[in-house]
Amino acid sequence: MNTASYRPQLSAAGLAATRTAEVMDEYGELREVQLTGERPLTLYVDKREVVTLMTLGGQPELLALGYLRNQGFVRDLAAIESVQVDWDVDSVAITTRAGINDWEEKLSTRTVTTGCGQGTVFGRMMDHLDGLQVTPPVISQGRLYALLTALADHNAIYRQAGAVHACALCRDDQVLSFVEDVGRHNAADAIAGHMWLEDIDGQDKIFYTTGRLTSEMVIKVAQMGVPILLSRSGVTQMGLDIARRIGVVLIARAKGRHFLVYNGASHVELDARPPERPGVHLEAAQ
Repeated sequence: MNTASYRPQLSAAGLAATRTAEVMDEYGELREVQLTGERPLTLYVDKREVVTLMTLGGQPELLALGYLRNQGFVRDLAAIESVQVDWDVDSVAITTRAGINDWEEKLSTRTVTTGCGQGTVFGRMMDHLDGLQVTPPVISQGRLYALLTALADHNAIYRQAGAVHACALCRDDQVLSFVEDVGRHNAADAIAGHMWLEDIDGQDKIFYTTGRLTSEMVIKVAQMGVPILLSRSGVTQMGLDIARRIGVVLIARAKGRHFLVYNGASHVELDARPPERPGVHLEAAQ
């Protein structure tokens, strides 16, 4: 075999990167925005489940190949016979020519980083989704603005060094707990641990994050019993789908006096609309 020019058999299952959704802005007006796509993609190597990656799905075959190489599972491309993606079951089947030695050892030493794209626990979280349901209270626009002002007084590590995400547990316009970490999921888990340890009820709380509102973030907040999720960043397609399913209010792109309500507009009281509407300008979702 000429390994220099070898290519495994690859499916061509790339997905569109975005889709549209209708949201309500701070003036109570409806508009269409673009949602970032998000899908779980479970990698199977020779029928063995390896990991579930959250992805846009634009180039899933290349994602699977790159993951295997970067994790050190496969060193030689010629060892891979095929990479076949099937979005009907959100999976990619990778077949090798002769199997892979020492699978148990390789998997036991695997390190999943604090980044945003790898969710090894995603499947287990989804298994319990039907048991999650929240009942959001009404939040006023004035209280929301006051909370955003209070949150601006935090972010100490970010101001000093950058390169962090932050999460906060809030009630009305008060910040009860604020955590910064290199990944938003780490910060969210720390607050969940605090709530568990101190027996804090989430029903009357608001959860704030600087990061994207992905499916995993929505599920984690619902597991804490918190019904309102607030972010200065954007929302993914699956994050919105799950929020609609379990009732979480999603407020995103929140900065200054601007925000967009992606889910639960009836739970936002518009009592402090800005006096006049400037030219519409939406930053790209982060």
